[in-house]
Amino acid sequence: MSINLTELTVAEALKGLENGDFTSVELTQAHITAMEQNRHLNAYVTETPELALKQAAESDKRRANGKEKPLDGIPVGIKDLFCTKGVKTTAASKILSNFVPEYESTVTQKMLDDGCVTLGKLNLDEFAMGSATTNSHYGPTINPWKRNNDDTDLVPGGSSGGSSAAVAAGLCLAATGTDTGGSIRQPASYCGVTGIKPTYGRCSRFGVIAYASSLDQAGIFARNTEDCAIMLKTMAGFDPNDSTSADIEVPDFQAALTGDVKGMKIGIPAEYKVDGMSKEIEELWDQGIAWLKDAGAEIIDISLPHTKYALPAYYTIVTAESSANLARYDGVRYGVRTEKSGSLDETYAATRAEGFGEEVKMRILMGTYVLSAGYYDAYYRKAQRVRRLVSNDFKYAFEKCDAILVPTAPTPAFGIEENQNDPIAMYLNDVFTVPTSLAGLPGMSVPAGLSSDGLPLGLQIIGKQWDEETVLKVGDVVEKAAGILKKPSELTKAA
Repeated sequence: MSINLTELTVAEALKGLENGDFTSVELTQAHITAMEQNRHLNAYVTETPELALKQAAESDKRRANGKEKPLDGIPVGIKDLFCTKGVKTTAASKILSNFVPEYESTVTQKMLDDGCVTLGKLNLDEFAMGSATTNSHYGPTINPWKRNNDDTDLVPGGSSGGSSAAVAAGLCLAATGTDTGGSIRQPASYCGVTGIKPTYGRCSRFGVIAYASSLDQAGIFARNTEDCAIMLKTMAGFDPNDSTSADIEVPDFQAALTGDVKGMKIGIPAEYKVDGMSKEIEELWDQGIAWLKDAGAEIIDISLPHTKYALPAYYTIVTAESSANLARYDGVRYGVRTEKSGSLDETYAATRAEGFGEEVKMRILMGTYVLSAGYYDAYYRKAQRVRRLVSNDFKYAFEKCDAILVPTAPTPAFGIEENQNDPIAMYLNDVFTVPTSLAGLPGMSVPAGLSSDGLPLGLQIIGKQWDEETVLKVGDVVEKAAGILKKPSELTKAA
């Protein structure tokens, strides 16, 4: 029986490599072929096939000598926000289009140390600012899913849309992402894959190009919960190079997938039933509740009263932090300098005008405004106070429950040209994911069903701080109850 190597899970691939069913070179070449055949999706902005095949050959040699590593030979994609030594890292921005780092991010170094094979760098919204991967200097990524009887190109979500699309399309077995306000969970929902944002501080931010430093957190996309658990074990851990990295033990996440949620209390917050939420999303949420109840969990009602204030507080905080973080890109310290001559101030202004996209410029301006002397207290300080209230809501809720189940996104994936001229509509895509980020909690989206148009829909599990094990355990139960979704359409699969 022939094996389609691009449809394996990480766990299946590791077993196949161990059994000698195929080599890492064969596994890697299958994914390289799939990348080449599906470039129309624009998932990768930089492909590194030669490097990948070299790493795969080294992996096969280690395995032959009995010195294999935990993830030896597994081909992965890297969101182009993670610095990769000797490989161009652009944050999908023109201003960093010639940046080749001299060092490796801690997360990607850990993956390399455990034997991963890196296929290339994945597309994203510029500097991770967006919810659809339409703000990239390299053009939008296309979701491999299509609506029934409709050829409209759909967004893969954002900002990690290249990562979610690549995993869904079989262009890598797993992919790194970053989540500031939902940028792993929302695209995972749109593309029918599993994505986890761990607790803030669980994975190092060293070598990850900063957007909003108090919120950015590295995470992973994969085909299922088990694969996320396997990959997260490698990625997580203390890093002295990151002052926000937590010096706590990394558990065996895979061991948490017992399938046993009997007696566990699952909280259902009334505040997540927002106006405008589609009936399909509400029905899916009810179905998820029923699955957990059937598995022996106790469903309890909880309240997160400050949820409605989370989105405006979030966008105040992230724009302020992005304004500060992006100040370094001026063509002198960092970034491609303009060819126009002039004074230092004129050079700065022209460089940033040419190098940044419209969304990035807008967020820098908004952030500078809320940090200005006349408005700091009215906006930024008040937003931080709201953040504390949102965090306290979760703290009190978790005194009553072990995990929280909510929808991931208010709608399925939408067309690339839809909502583009309405920034408020775009920001509302994060309405269910932002509160978790403000509180620094772990959250995961699992594929749980299909819309009437045949598009994937996700459910989100939120856990206590440092309790990714419970998040993964509950997610695994929901995912298995939902069953495997059909495959995305419009793909050219590699044999």
